[in-house]
Amino acid sequence: MKGQARRILDDLRRARVLVIHPRDEDGKVLTDQLRRLGCEVTAVWPLPAVLPEGTDTVFIAVEDVPADQAAQVFEGQDPAIIAVVTYESPTSLKAIYDLNAHGVMSKPLRPLGILTQFTLARYRHGYEARLAGKVRKLEETLKGRRVVDRAIRLLIDEQGLSEDAAYRLLREQATSERITMAAIAEDLISAHETMRRLGLGTRLKGDE
Repeated sequence: MKGQARRILDDLRRARVLVIHPRDEDGKVLTDQLRRLGCEVTAVWPLPAVLPEGTDTVFIAVEDVPADQAAQVFEGQDPAIIAVVTYESPTSLKAIYDLNAHGVMSKPLRPLGILTQFTLARYRHGYEARLAGKVRKLEETLKGRRVVDRAIRLLIDEQGLSEDAAYRLLREQATSERITMAAIAEDLISAHETMRRLGLGTRLKGDE
């Protein structure tokens, strides 16, 4: 357990944090506590035009910043986001939702609780990133399988091969060229479509 706690703290200390908050007592409490944790902290106000390079975590006073403008600044950066709110108003709740905040802190801010929200937000952000990666990999696998199935059907229809023979042909060619079966299948489909556009036949077996 101590080793795991140490890894969590080490991760927080490596964080590059941006605090977007008015320069008031709450903003000072937040930035001072984050700096005591040992991470790199930049405090700005108002909302910057772009995120500082390398920013991976953002604390933002959502009631003082238009959510649509913040979303534009964050676009393509994908930081962990912790919303700082004063009231649970419809406006602040919508901002939290629109920004897909990974954590929420209520004013007045106190040092106690900042570390917890910081940790949970970064964990949730990392979990979402890992889950999204798995989804992308699954989608790529399914897409590749559909391409291979289509290429196999082409070999069956155009070359008169059996399904097993068509599969083996693609696999052997992929192995020979040291690329994926999906890549070989895409090349085959592309060549077939090119031949069709040129009005040329593609059958090699059974031609009269």
